[in-house]
Amino acid sequence: MLDAAPRPDAEALLDVNNIEVIYNHVILVLKGVSLSVPKGGITALLGGNGAGKTTTLKAISNLLHSERGAVTKGTIRYRGDDVADLNPAALVSRGVIQVMEGRHCFEHLTVEENLLTGAYTRADGSAAIKRDLEMVYDYFPRLRERRRSQAGYTSGGEQQMVAMGRALMSRPETILLDEPSMGLAPQLVEQIFQIVKAVNEGEGVTFLLAEQNTNVALRYAHYGYILESGRVVMDGPAQALRENPDVKEFYLGVGDEGRKSFRDVRSYRRRKRWLA
Repeated sequence: MLDAAPRPDAEALLDVNNIEVIYNHVILVLKGVSLSVPKGGITALLGGNGAGKTTTLKAISNLLHSERGAVTKGTIRYRGDDVADLNPAALVSRGVIQVMEGRHCFEHLTVEENLLTGAYTRADGSAAIKRDLEMVYDYFPRLRERRRSQAGYTSGGEQQMVAMGRALMSRPETILLDEPSMGLAPQLVEQIFQIVKAVNEGEGVTFLLAEQNTNVALRYAHYGYILESGRVVMDGPAQALRENPDVKEFYLGVGDEGRKSFRDVRSYRRRKRWLA
């Protein structure tokens, strides 16, 4: 879907180098994860449930402590600065914001009130905030229609749009987007990813997104990392991953003999060549 990836020499906004994450002082969840996110790109973290995608995003956004998790090894740098010890609010002030899995709207507030909470820390005046609110409505026309509705009574797709729009209201440089397709109908999933593409191209926002739907993610991302059991097992340009026979067989469900059944695909753990 994307015409061109960021240039190979594009500035790396985010560099994660060989991090390990442990929960409750004993459970090793991430094992030497490294990745790089270039400025202006859409980078996908791919893998099944429990692969470590959400933990990776929370390690970057410093949200692990509330879950008794910690980065015990490695470094996380944003624009060359070590940000591992920054609190989440300080990271937001640097332009990095996470859209959590499950949307997490303020259910008792209206759609528009939810969006305006994203501008709470801004100090550039009401006129700029009003312009950005109109920008969000341009990307999410459905939210303009539902602006006076209580967020808790909107659909799952509309709540995902609210969560993304609220993030845009903070004027981010980078958005960490966790499982945007979860629980949505295929048509809505396509719509959400089209909006991600439009925001990336129109506003220059960099995206690092965690997604189980490998098929749709690789059609919109520029680059992808595949995680298994807390490790990066493969990475590369999205087009190359789409054409890789292992990815086709184990993640897209298509092998040399055509589409395989779920039961056949489940045997991938015993046969992955890259883990041999």
